[in-house]
Amino acid sequence: MSLPTTALFRDDFYLSTNEAVVTAVHEDGGIELDQTCFYATSGGQPGDTGFLERADGSRIALGPAVTGATKEIVIHRPLEGETSPIVGETVVAHIDWARRYKLMRMHTACHLLSVVCPFPITGAAVGEDDSRVDFDMTETIDKDDVTAKLMKLVSENHPIFVQWITDEELAANPGIVKSKNVRPPMGLGRVSLVCIGENSSIDSQPCGGTHVSETQEVGAIHIAKIEKKGKENRRFRIRFGAPGSEG
Repeated sequence: MSLPTTALFRDDFYLSTNEAVVTAVHEDGGIELDQTCFYATSGGQPGDTGFLERADGSRIALGPAVTGATKEIVIHRPLEGETSPIVGETVVAHIDWARRYKLMRMHTACHLLSVVCPFPITGAAVGEDDSRVDFDMTETIDKDDVTAKLMKLVSENHPIFVQWITDEELAANPGIVKSKNVRPPMGLGRVSLVCIGENSSIDSQPCGGTHVSETQEVGAIHIAKIEKKGKENRRFRIRFGAPGSEG
């Protein structure tokens, strides 16, 4: 029976490596550890990639981490042809930090977009270079104006931090949930609120993803396009760089 994985990323988004003990190896090669800094695919954010370092210095290359039988279990998936560790073995988990950091910046940018466009969110997907957020809205809106408002929030360099509330507190305050279709990660007894600005003055919303610690770290971003996806749905494409930089 699988044991819950201690998800170190929940308390430190910048942790990129950790020592761990192998607690299970699945028939399909999936590896469970007692603790990990790897974020598992969920909430529109891809799981971390990287490698496990063994005592002899050899490496096991990993594809995106996923959740297991429950959200409390993280499965590290070796790439095809990689060797398997043994249960009880001590390894060191290493995240592909450059990729993770881009995802942290992008996920934070999606939160800023929800501030600029305060409409119910119907879908989202965070990518390394291109992300999307879908809103339940009918208004016509100018992408350059949205970009300018996003960059104003970025340049103001607001702090970003996490607060924890209980499942009961969230249930008593359903209005803080912006997503129309996806429920926050509940069932663990506590829910993380990603807060932007002093005393959450800019935003506060439940989210289990990883984010940067201040808005300036997001860097230059822009709205590449706004697509009409149905009568009351608009898809916003976020990309890094200044407008027109994608060529």
